[in-house]
Formats: sequence, structure tokens, C-alpha cells
Amino acid sequence: MSAAGIDSPARSLAELRAELDQVDAELVGAIARRQALVAEIGRWKHAQGRQLRDYQREREVIDKVRASAQAAGLDPEVAAQVMKLLIEASLSTQEQDRVRLAGQGDGRRALVIGGNGRMGRWFVRFLAAQGYAVEVADPGGAPDGIPGRADFADGPLDQDLIVVAAPLGHSNAVLLELARRRPPGIIFDIGSIKSPLIEGLQACARAGLRVCSVHPMFGPDAVLLSDRHVIFMPVGDAAVVAEARALFAQTMAQAVDMPLAEHDHLIAYVLGLSHALNIAFFTALANSGEAAPKLARMSSTTFDRQLQIASGVARENPRLYYEIQRLNEHRGEALAALKRAVEEITRCVESGDEVGFVALMERGRGYLSARGR
Repeated sequence: MSAAGIDSPARSLAELRAELDQVDAELVGAIARRQALVAEIGRWKHAQGRQLRDYQREREVIDKVRASAQAAGLDPEVAAQVMKLLIEASLSTQEQDRVRLAGQGDGRRALVIGGNGRMGRWFVRFLAAQGYAVEVADPGGAPDGIPGRADFADGPLDQDLIVVAAPLGHSNAVLLELARRRPPGIIFDIGSIKSPLIEGLQACARAGLRVCSVHPMFGPDAVLLSDRHVIFMPVGDAAVVAEARALFAQTMAQAVDMPLAEHDHLIAYVLGLSHALNIAFFTALANSGEAAPKLARMSSTTFDRQLQIASGVARENPRLYYEIQRLNEHRGEALAALKRAVEEITRCVESGDEVGFVALMERGRGYLSARGR
């Protein structure tokens, strides 16, 4: 037998690829069957009043998958990662079904002011899934299939719920006009910064409106709300918060109650500091000149993770991110802390202060360990 005959595979490449395509189709079919079972389980849980997420069950499933993968000669971590993706997809299906089945908004009406923006569209979908008849007020129009008007003031404001999802620079004026018009329904804003909205929120409270303030701590691409936070802040009557919280009761979002006065100080670090850090990171890379193409061909675990986070920040709305920095009255504290930290690192490195550098890392390790990170 020739050397060529020994090295030739028993089946052609085309045959192997055809078999691979068949396996892929079987995988898709299995995933579809799994999702159908997940939907049925979700309906059973809803009917029985059971919690949507069962962390112990998830762990059991992943452990079984790891063991099965090991026995089959497959990398257990690869199998575990695939299963985690399927679990997340399953939870998304169950969460969306539960929100729909709860019918929180059946027979009720909602107006989303700024409903053609990215977060406005998220609330349009979220409220429509709960059975609300949703209308949008936005000069940019309305999402397909949703009735709309250009100006919220050019029509009745008798809806059961009004969500102010306008840009931060306009939301205060919207709230002031609502205070003047005195609509009967629940009103809340979803602004990332509350300082510019205090005047309007307080005017609504003085007018006797059922108003509170809400901050969804996630972006418009969020589907599954597991481990996401939604901050609720009373403005006037604290009982209104309970009604706003009820909108998220069938999701896995974690509700956080907070005084309105505390919000921006904390957000200066949670959003302002983290945004500034990533903007500084990709700005430094962009300014690196000829080093940039070389960096693109290199990889390290830390660099890749940071690059992934920074890439997400870079894709966000720059004007919104500017507002989050500029309109926060507490911005100076967080930005100054970042500046001091960079200066301290630079000093340690340039002066050869190994002790100081180690102390910085040990202090950070202790802080993060205390937070369970």
C-alpha cells in the first residue's frame, strides 16, 4: 500500500461535514425540546407559586453534565459552559412567560415618555408583555405597532402608569409639566442620575401625585433580570414604591430601596468611576499610536477581560455617558479618587517603591475579599 493510501482518511471531507451537519441539527432539535420542557416547568412553578430560580437544582444539573462529559472524554468545563448558556436561555423563557401570565397590566394603560429611546423601548416591551396597553410619546416616533404622539402634552394623561424615559436633560421639564397637569396614575422616572430631576420630582410630590423614582441598573439589551438590580426611591408617599416594585415582582431582579438623597453619591462610584476607568483605558489604547495594531495580536487573560468590558462601554451612547458624568453633583469625588489612585501607582513605579506598590494591592485585595469578590 502506498504512503498516500495509508494517510488517506476512510471517509471524504464532504462526508464528514455532512455527518457534522446532522449532529448540529440534532443538537438544535434537542435544545428546542429542552426549551419546551422548560416552558412547561415554568408554567407549573407559576401555578404552584414556586420561585422561578432554584440555585441548588442548577448546581445539580451542571455537576451531572460535568460528570457525563468526563465519562464521554469531553472537557467538563466546555460542557458546563454550554449548559450555563442553556440555563440562562431557559430562565429567560420562564421569566418572560411568568411576567406575561401574571397579567399585571391587564386592562390597564401606560404611557412611556421617550419610548422610542433604547431604554424607553425596553419598557414598552416589558409593559406590553404584562398586558398593558402601551402608548409612546416621543418626537422620534414610536416602535412598530405602538400608538404614539410626538409631544406627551398634546393628549390626555389619564393612563394608569406614566414612565418618564426621556433624556436626562429633558426629564425635569417633563416632570414639571406633569406636576402642572396632575395626571391620576403612577409616575416614575428611570434616570441614571437624580440630581437634575429633584425639582421636577418634588413638584410632582407637592402636587399630590403618586410619584417615585426608579433606576434600572441594566442596559436596554437585558433579557434575563437574574442578578440585576432595580433601585426604588420614594418621593412623597412611600406607598407608591410598592406599586412600582410590583411591576418587577415576577422577574428575578433584586429590588433595592434607597433614599433619593443617597442615590447620586453612590452612582458616582458605581457608574461614574467604572465608566471613567474604561474610557481612560480605551483612550490610552487609542492614543498608543503604532502600538495599537501590535496590541491587537497579543492576548492575556486580564487584558482580554478588560478589553471586553471597555468595548461594551465604547459602544454605549456617548452623550448619555457624558450626562452621567457631568450632571452628577458628586462627580468630583469619584474622579478625584481615580486620579489619586493613578498618581499613587505612578509614584510607586517611578520611585521604585515596591513596599508601597505591594501595599496598594494588598489593601485592594482586602477590600474586594470583604465584598465577596
